[in-house]
Amino acid sequence: MNIIDTAIPEVKILAPAVFGDERGFFYESFNQRAFEKAIGKPVTFVQDNHSRSGRNVLRGLHYQLPPFAQGKLVRVTKGTVFDVAVDIRKNSPTFGKWVSAILSAANKHQLWIPEGFAHGFITLSDTAEFLYKTTHYYAPEAERCIIWNDPSLAIDWQKTDSPTLSAKDAQGVLLEKADLFD
Repeated sequence: MNIIDTAIPEVKILAPAVFGDERGFFYESFNQRAFEKAIGKPVTFVQDNHSRSGRNVLRGLHYQLPPFAQGKLVRVTKGTVFDVAVDIRKNSPTFGKWVSAILSAANKHQLWIPEGFAHGFITLSDTAEFLYKTTHYYAPEAERCIIWNDPSLAIDWQKTDSPTLSAKDAQGVLLEKADLFD
């Protein structure tokens, strides 16, 4: 596994070693020991989620507040997405900054998004299947959403002006009004 650093040190892109031939391919999609070495701390995943989205569907920017905060390890098994992590830790030197990665079935990259970050993605292909491991169970009372087009974040959503949103995501709040991490 190759670890690719991002502009926010805690967020990592994981690129697996893929072995392919005329039969297809093989790769190790997760190894606890290698993952913990890559991010520098022990992590326990408690839930796996799987979503399917059509072209131009934008999900996010989601997060859960403590004590239910979630770290996420995300990947795509069909299609392509533009994936974003936003630092929402008030005392962080990278507060309000975001990093992105193209995740696809073709590149097999994964993105580690630790606790204290909001997360979202937009589907760039006709459909995408998105899998993610979380470090805490879903807790609706702790769930929050920052609006995808917050001007203070100025996220480049790949030239998308009018994505398809859920009613909940359309009601996201601006970063300046959001409940944040200390």
